[in-house]
Amino acid sequence: MKSEKSALVLGVGPEQGLGAALARRFAAEGLNVFIAGRTVDRLDKVADSIQKAHGKVTPIVADATKEQNVIDLFKVVKSEAEVLSVAACTVDSNIRAPLLDMDLETFTSLWKQNCLAGFLFGREAVKLMEMQQQGTLFFTGATASLRAKPPFTGFAAAKAGLRAIAQGMAREFSPSGIHVVHVIIDGVIEGDRARQQFPDYIAAKGSQGLLQLDAIADTYWAIHRQHPSAWTHELDLRPFQEPFSQSL
Repeated sequence: MKSEKSALVLGVGPEQGLGAALARRFAAEGLNVFIAGRTVDRLDKVADSIQKAHGKVTPIVADATKEQNVIDLFKVVKSEAEVLSVAACTVDSNIRAPLLDMDLETFTSLWKQNCLAGFLFGREAVKLMEMQQQGTLFFTGATASLRAKPPFTGFAAAKAGLRAIAQGMAREFSPSGIHVVHVIIDGVIEGDRARQQFPDYIAAKGSQGLLQLDAIADTYWAIHRQHPSAWTHELDLRPFQEPFSQSL
């Protein structure tokens, strides 16, 4: 039997990560949540935490950079979900890569994970949501979506491309009732990945200098609940202690 309303989150990794936080929030609102990512163990842990809170969840292994994986992912959702209310792309990858040290493989990998994945996800989500004449589609950006700062120029190029995809889709598909949103995360999220990659930075910032996962998830849900006469298509989120990016 098809579930009445569902959500799909692509890019689910560690339990303390944005994808997992969004999945938990959507499940808490009564949606049947499909979670997708590349690692079975991580998906199972997130699914287990949602089930323990009496939420409905379906884990699906998928590589967001592979077209057939994304197509197959939406085939599953279409077969099991009566209405896909929310779809969120949280796929993200960033490494330090000074321009003259960056090879083609590194640049291409960053583009695939941060831009191509968004295109594939967005295209398949819109195909389904157009039939419904409704749905909210989220793309997660970064400070780099607005400005390039070395040694992260490759990452910025990809995130700027993702922003362009979101803006184009918002203009093209809003008349069909699809709410397309680009969320700029202007700062560092307090989660497992940042703790592993930037432990000194995390310690220096302190909890008030970091974005909190549940707070971000609350904002996503609030945007999803907006009336169509007053939709937000782009916004930035940052801790109150974070200096504004130079482009603002």
